[in-house]
Amino acid sequence: MSANMIPHGAVTTANELHGYRVVRTLGIVRGLAVRSRSVIGNIGAALQTLVGGNITLYVELCEKAREEAFALMCQHAAAMGGNAVLAMRYDANDVADGVTEVLAYGTAVVVEPSP
Repeated sequence: MSANMIPHGAVTTANELHGYRVVRTLGIVRGLAVRSRSVIGNIGAALQTLVGGNITLYVELCEKAREEAFALMCQHAAAMGGNAVLAMRYDANDVADGVTEVLAYGTAVVVEPSP
């Protein structure tokens, strides 16, 4: 695995990466995304709540925020010299009305294939 890019398969919520051994622990890495819907998007979502079911406009917002936070976390790990992230987690909070913060975090490590 290249230290310049963290492949999705090298990020896990587990404390180890199957088939690899940790040769160096680099520390905590994070990626933060803060997003909001436009006024038109909020109106559309409000209309969807009247009907019930999955509110696709908010799902899209949350997915984009998670993707962005994940990518930033992987960039942070690669910048530290890591080629994997262990114990990865997400956290989300409302920063203000209609504004959501998503944090992706974990431990950057250097791994190599197990013998």
